[in-house]
Amino acid sequence: QGLRNHGNTCFMNAVVQCLSNTAPLAERLALGRYRARGARAEVTHRLAALVRALWTRDYTPQLSAEFKNIVSKHSSQFRGNAQHDALEFLLWLLDRMHEDLGAASPAQHTRGTQEVGNPTGVAAHPGSGGRCLGQVWESSLTCPHCLKQSNTFDPFLCISLPIPLRQTRALNVTLVLQCERWRFVRVGLAVPLLGTVADLREMVAREGCIPPEQVILAEVSPRGFLRSLGDKEELGAAGEGAPLYAFQPPPARRAGCPRSLPASPGVSRPEGPRLPPAAARSSDCLHRGPGGRILLLLCNTAGAGPQLARFGPPLVLREERGISWEQLQQSILAQLRALLRGEVRAQGTGALFRIRLAGGSAPCIYLSPQDPRPLCHPAIDRALQLSGAGGPPHVKLTVEWDTSTKERLFGNIQEEVVQDAESVRLQQQAHRQQHSCTLDECFQLYTKEEQVRGTPR
Repeated sequence: QGLRNHGNTCFMNAVVQCLSNTAPLAERLALGRYRARGARAEVTHRLAALVRALWTRDYTPQLSAEFKNIVSKHSSQFRGNAQHDALEFLLWLLDRMHEDLGAASPAQHTRGTQEVGNPTGVAAHPGSGGRCLGQVWESSLTCPHCLKQSNTFDPFLCISLPIPLRQTRALNVTLVLQCERWRFVRVGLAVPLLGTVADLREMVAREGCIPPEQVILAEVSPRGFLRSLGDKEELGAAGEGAPLYAFQPPPARRAGCPRSLPASPGVSRPEGPRLPPAAARSSDCLHRGPGGRILLLLCNTAGAGPQLARFGPPLVLREERGISWEQLQQSILAQLRALLRGEVRAQGTGALFRIRLAGGSAPCIYLSPQDPRPLCHPAIDRALQLSGAGGPPHVKLTVEWDTSTKERLFGNIQEEVVQDAESVRLQQQAHRQQHSCTLDECFQLYTKEEQVRGTPR
């Protein structure tokens, strides 16, 4: 049942509607189950008549106009047609009702403070006779040093409750695991808004059943790698620039050159693409031993400029630092065996593709096929140092194919096919719905213990 606006009385109408829909109060007013103090209780009588008319559908604009006139009579601040605050009017109206019904205003009570162990504090409870709407509010303060506790009791008319806000957001992460059954699976996670990448790493580790220290988190766009994520980064922007991938490194294996791929008579020997003049050889930059193994994250791209696009799944492999270009190319082709249209003779074919360091802000750096040990390039060491804290050190490489070679060897293959776990749908559905909370949750947040920060005197 609506209420007529009598000139900026929306604040008044809003309060009347709230009180009219507060069942215990509306029942007492509408059924006359209250005892007012004679003619002085004009405000309560007019409010009761208005609430009764709303519930019996007998409302007329005359009733709300009379209520406005009575309010103006007893409160000069609400006279005229000026705009007012609804909460301010509500507090005045409740206080006036208490006076009309024979109760003292809570403002007339004095504050009482009781130290723990003082029995007089409880006996002196204000409002102990039910004389105010909120009888008493107890606030306890405990010193963290001497543990002395002080309890303060205050009467109240209303409480401004905080509304609990959603503390998580939905984030999809594609897991690249070493398990054949779940090689590529996208999972949905509820990540904390104020968390760090370290928290996300722990969640991914639980989903993939792998140790957290083995998880490598990186953003992979349709054009290739963007960046790896470090543990100290905030989660606010993680996954917004590009889809997020979590890589599990392959288990350590014995050192040795990868096996040759079987030859295919149907595949001719292509000419390797020319490298840009800026490509440098590691032997020209730094002489270092071939020992040690390195973790490589690879993605394959084809095309150039706006047509540049990633194809196939991103790969993760572990190689010896001292391997040659031919051995590295052979190892990459072995990882792509399932995607090839036919078998490829890797030995002696020259460079089938170019390899570029990815994910850095520096100018493009390509590894040279003429380099006897391309993974010993100084830029590889810099990339290892910049891979970020959290997860094993690694290097991101982009394998660049020219379009004709890609079409001949792989056909029209696009990005990898990723299976969505049920958690993706559940998290999207949960976070798409409007966040709601109960009144009890608001009270729990309001009464939650907090640490008061201040300078001791």
